[in-house]
Amino acid sequence: MIDPIAEYGFPLAVILYFVRLLALLPLPLVVCHTLGLLLFDIYEEPELRYSPMLSPSICIRVVTRGNYPLLVCENVKRNMATCDKLGLLNFSLQVVTDKAIDFEKIKDGRVQQIIVPNSYRTSTGALFKSRALHYATENYPLNDKDWIVHIDEETVLTENCLRGILNFVNDGKYSVGQGLILYGSENVVNWITTLGDSIRVGIDLGLLRFCLKVLHAPIFLFKGSYVVIKADCERDVTFDHGIKGSIAEDMYFAMVAMTKGYKFGWIEGEMWEKSPFTLYDFIQQRKRWLQGVFLIVHDGKLSLIRRIILGIPLYAWITVPITTSNVLLTPLCPLVLHPIIKFLVGYIGAVTTYLYLIGAVRSFHLARLNYFRFALKVLGAAATIPVVVVSEVVAVIWGVFSSKHKFYVVQKQINSPVPTQHL
Repeated sequence: MIDPIAEYGFPLAVILYFVRLLALLPLPLVVCHTLGLLLFDIYEEPELRYSPMLSPSICIRVVTRGNYPLLVCENVKRNMATCDKLGLLNFSLQVVTDKAIDFEKIKDGRVQQIIVPNSYRTSTGALFKSRALHYATENYPLNDKDWIVHIDEETVLTENCLRGILNFVNDGKYSVGQGLILYGSENVVNWITTLGDSIRVGIDLGLLRFCLKVLHAPIFLFKGSYVVIKADCERDVTFDHGIKGSIAEDMYFAMVAMTKGYKFGWIEGEMWEKSPFTLYDFIQQRKRWLQGVFLIVHDGKLSLIRRIILGIPLYAWITVPITTSNVLLTPLCPLVLHPIIKFLVGYIGAVTTYLYLIGAVRSFHLARLNYFRFALKVLGAAATIPVVVVSEVVAVIWGVFSSKHKFYVVQKQINSPVPTQHL
């Protein structure tokens, strides 16, 4: 048995132990992942418990810059058709956009375009998506008992998610809900980013589902798409939270809503989206998420205890460039560690890897593929782990040492420009 102090010297031994133990920071998240995956089935097939004709009024709200009009129009038509197929009657679809989009070919009175004026300013100076969402809330108010389904311009509704949403809003137990998003259900533009996003599916099924179904509070994570909010709750919480609430507006909204006592629930049924088309966009996307959460955790206007809790995933993420060095340091610089510490470090690594695998299993249906192609995709998700880790390291370093107030929008339509807005 080596003596680390004698072998490496006291200062280096302390650094090595610190780096090794830093790998335990994600432990609370991994426990939630484990419970979410053990307690609930990954294949949720919601059965409609209420008549679509008698449901509360539902407003499906899409927010876009207006830079991808063809994509928006195509998905509006698809999503309207899915609602009609399920027999949903009491609903409308709003497109909140910075630029006017030609909806002449759609000609459906249930589709409403809301153009945000260039001159519009919120009371706190909110920007980007927050500004657009608040404009719609202020100028196109809904009844208190109505529901808003927030989706992105590339989001595709499924009959399963609509069944889950109808059950959720008719139950009326919770004011805010969220569900599963899959990234490989249709034509794949980039297999590396799509397989890499398998971990996002695993995170939805693990941590997010556990927090929403058991704790009824998204203490570690909340997404900006597939969000269902009761209108009176959204009007009370608002998306108008200044610059710090404009980069990760989804998580900021959740933090304020939790502080105000609103309860969250999980919605069965999945929506579909596409992963970033390039690794550059993949990195930029992660960078923006990290910077948005960073601004939230360091915003003194929010609850201290909630910021501390959210700081766990944030600093587990920020320290990825340090903790990944353990892959080399463990064999090169062995240390004496308690068996429990060794077990926990291994447990964290094993669960993280499993999230990729289970995410791929859920994303790609065996019934549509032969066994070989299905296995190839699942193993492909595992093979992308090094690429994702390197991308995360780049995103973290870039995010920490660059401006925190940019809102990068990934490319969502082939051969279209990629816009960036910043202060």
